[in-house]
Amino acid sequence: MKLRFGLRSKLLLLSTFLITIPWFGYQYVWEMEKYLRFGQEQTILGTARALATALHERPNLFNNQASFLPSVEKGKDLYGYQLSQPINLDGDYLDWPDFINKAHYYGLDNVLPGSEVSSASQLSLNYTASVGKFDKYLYFFIKVIDDQVIMRDSNALSINKNDHLELAFTTPQGTFQRFIISNKNSGWIDAFQINHPTQVTPVAAPFIQGKWRNNNQGYHVEFRIPLTKISDNLAFAVHDVDQHFGNVITTIASANPSSANTLGTILVPSPEIERIVKGMSYTNSSIWVVDQHRRVLARAGDIKKANGLWQKNLNLQQPDNSWYSQLKFWLKPLFNQLLTQPPKDFIDQLYDAQNLTGKHIESALTGTPMSQWRLTSDNKAVILTAAYPIYFGNNVHGAVIVEETNNGIRTVRNQALEKLFTSILAIMLFGILAFFFFASRISNRIRTLRNQAELAIDEHGRINNLMPASQANDEIGDLSRSFSTAVSRLSQYNHYLENMSSRLSHELRTPIAVVRTSLENLTMQQDSNRHNEYIERAQTGLHRLNLILTNMSEATRLEQMLKTTDKSQFNFFDVLNGCVKGYQQIYPEVKFQLSYTLPNIQLFGSPEHLAQLLDKVIINAVEFSQDQQITLSSEVKHGWFRLYISNNGSLLPEEMTERLFDSMVSIRDNQVAKPDDQKPHLGLGLYIARLICEFHGGSISANNHHNPQGVTVTIALPLAK
Repeated sequence: MKLRFGLRSKLLLLSTFLITIPWFGYQYVWEMEKYLRFGQEQTILGTARALATALHERPNLFNNQASFLPSVEKGKDLYGYQLSQPINLDGDYLDWPDFINKAHYYGLDNVLPGSEVSSASQLSLNYTASVGKFDKYLYFFIKVIDDQVIMRDSNALSINKNDHLELAFTTPQGTFQRFIISNKNSGWIDAFQINHPTQVTPVAAPFIQGKWRNNNQGYHVEFRIPLTKISDNLAFAVHDVDQHFGNVITTIASANPSSANTLGTILVPSPEIERIVKGMSYTNSSIWVVDQHRRVLARAGDIKKANGLWQKNLNLQQPDNSWYSQLKFWLKPLFNQLLTQPPKDFIDQLYDAQNLTGKHIESALTGTPMSQWRLTSDNKAVILTAAYPIYFGNNVHGAVIVEETNNGIRTVRNQALEKLFTSILAIMLFGILAFFFFASRISNRIRTLRNQAELAIDEHGRINNLMPASQANDEIGDLSRSFSTAVSRLSQYNHYLENMSSRLSHELRTPIAVVRTSLENLTMQQDSNRHNEYIERAQTGLHRLNLILTNMSEATRLEQMLKTTDKSQFNFFDVLNGCVKGYQQIYPEVKFQLSYTLPNIQLFGSPEHLAQLLDKVIINAVEFSQDQQITLSSEVKHGWFRLYISNNGSLLPEEMTERLFDSMVSIRDNQVAKPDDQKPHLGLGLYIARLICEFHGGSISANNHHNPQGVTVTIALPLAK
């Protein structure tokens, strides 16, 4: 059995177009995210510009930060990392964050002149050092690798005849000071100030606090100095002694600590700049301020919390127990699988606070603000970074870097998508149910219409009763009214067919009466001279009966013949010229005027039947012509050939222009073309002409024309390809 595909199934199939709505909604949300990201770029660049504006033309903020050096030398020009927590002075670097990566190595390249070492093979000393800042203190951690650790003798007065650490810096007042850390054993450090370069007179320096810790590879020195005691010039050196009360054989230093002119620099985050930056931290951004050497002067904010949007507003959602919220709750696991959720934790290790890198920073330090998107180190989050230059005069002396993630935008996007898809799902479910109900309603109405049509006509084709017309103001109501009208017309046509016998009897009664009366008179007449007259009248009646029967069967025979007729290509004007010559002989009193411009018109069909078509039209034209003139003209346009046959005479009634070519339709009942015309007219001639035109894929029509008045018959036929 063939699968039934009803209206409900079709409407349900058509309702699948609703699936495109989520796609368009998804694209719309993505476009909105692009605009949000663009807005975030403008906002973050504006934040960087605002902070840079607050730092423009304020060189006093950078004076103590060693930021005006034309160049920096790593290891000599030190950087104090901002520590997140206070350091426990225990001689161990485990509480120093990322000590291995942030510490600097000092070896053969840092040996001071005068040492007894000239090659790496002779070097028995090296160390790594790191500097950090927390609160009011500057912290140092020095990890020394020494093959032989010589501690200060317990009875020794000198502090430089053993392994020791030298520290030199300038005070905020500009005074140069030197210190030596020299311990007798592991434990709390012994720090001494050297008053004169040539005299090593121990003077205790209690503000330097820390711990010395020996190990199997050397020793660790961890200590701190108050920031109020130190400015931005500093150097430290480790002196190696390999025997008790011996001389120094190797000195490895960050810079020469012997004088103020040979010291290196120390850069620590600026408290003044940090106070300014802290005021901008409420923008929910991570902010960095760097000098011209890309060293961080201040920072504020946490990149993991800098989501770029108003997080408080995102979380302040009132509880809702509606069916919509319940639907969202049940769909939440699906959304978590389909939508990319912003990461709650990620790792970003792009920046080294001592030397920040990136195209945006390089661009800002050349004077061009720049923003860019980048991935975090673990590729979990996307960070938007903007950098803006800081000017002193016409020179760039630093930059402000502001960073935010797009987690806020992604959260808003996900919330929008969840709300959108939940709403669309509810709409789709409602729409599908509505479509199903609508399709069921339509199916029931069409089924009712089918039942009414089946009841209106019985199995024998008789009209039992008329169909009731629907009053619904829609297409099915129009169809019901059309069916009702069609059944009504069929009923009238059946009535016409049932009464056709009376119409035919009208045509048959006269010849039959002529034959009957002629035969009756023939039997009653004794005069043989009048027999021929009655016989001739009887033959005339019989001829008219035969003509009526012939005309009635001609249309039926023609329809059957057309079904089996083969088509061929021919020149229509050859057929037309031959027919016109015959008409001139048949109707010598009629003038036929033929005009055409193209002598070769190729048609595809049956030339014999087209000649029959012309016969039917010409006969009617001659019969209704009043000036005995028939005009034939033609034109070719858009692949169609049109022949116009015109006669001057009486006009067609308006109601007959559409029905003239129907079967058994004639206007001679009301208007006789020739007073002496006694031939039967059943209205089949022009009907046959229409059948022939339709067989050739064409059409035929009749229209009135004026000045002079008459009728023009138009025959339209397609040209052969």
